[in-house]
Amino acid sequence: MITYQIVKSASSIGANYEEAQAAVSRPDFANKIGICLKETRETHYWIRLIIATLEQNADWVPLENESSQLKNILGSIYTKVSKER
Repeated sequence: MITYQIVKSASSIGANYEEAQAAVSRPDFANKIGICLKETRETHYWIRLIIATLEQNADWVPLENESSQLKNILGSIYTKVSKER
């Protein structure tokens, strides 16, 4: 169940980022990046939950780090483009 949620939210990040690259306006771009950020936060949550509940979770720790970095990057982009609206 949790892995399904991760696949769902993580794949949404990529799909919405692709849509953002083809945005028709700055507000459209900001909206798509905002969705990416939201989905990244959800994915990060699921990864943290797995780490907290699995005894053998070493494989998930680098993924938590990467999702945290992606969250920071997308958050920075979203903040910048939202101010420009």
